Amino acid sequence: MSLKPNIVLVAALALSVAGCGKKEVDTLPPAPGPAPIQSQNQGSQTRIVPGSQADFSNRMAGLDTIYFDTDQFDIDDEDAVALRRQAEWLRQYPAKRARIEGYTDERGTREYNLALGERRATAARNYLVSLGIAENRLTVISYGKERPAVLDSTEAAWARNRRAVTLTID
Repeated sequence: MSLKPNIVLVAALALSVAGCGKKEVDTLPPAPGPAPIQSQNQGSQTRIVPGSQADFSNRMAGLDTIYFDTDQFDIDDEDAVALRRQAEWLRQYPAKRARIEGYTDERGTREYNLALGERRATAARNYLVSLGIAENRLTVISYGKERPAVLDSTEAAWARNRRAVTLTID
C-alpha cells in the first residue's frame, strides 16, 4: 500500500476546509439590559409600578435593611431613620403589608440565632407600629443564621448578616 494516495487525500481535504471561512456579522444584537422587577412597559420605556416591591426598594435606597451589633436587637438612631422612611412609604400605600425578616451571623446555636433574629424583626415591627403603622399590616419571621447575606467568617461579614430586612407583600 502506497502512502501517496493518502497524502493526496489529506491535502485535498485541507484545501477544501481552508476555503470555508466564517462570514463576518454586519451588526451584533444589543447587550441585554437589567431585568425590570415589577414594572410595566410603556412603548420603549419601562417604569416601576408604584406601590410594588421594586418601588419600595427603589425609594428606600438601602434603607429597607437595618443592622445590629453582636447579640443586640435595639433600634439605634441610624435604624430609626430607616424605619421612619419605611413608615412614610407604608402610610402612602395603606393597603400594602410588609414582612420583616430577622437574621443573625453564623456564631451561636441555631435555636439562639432563630430567637435573636425574631427579636430583631420584632423590634423593627414595634418601631413601625410606634410610628402609626397598624400591627396587622406587619408580619415577622426569623431566619437566624440560615440565610446569610455574606458568606465569610470575618467581622465585616458578620456585621452585614446581623440585620432585619423589610419586604412588601400583597
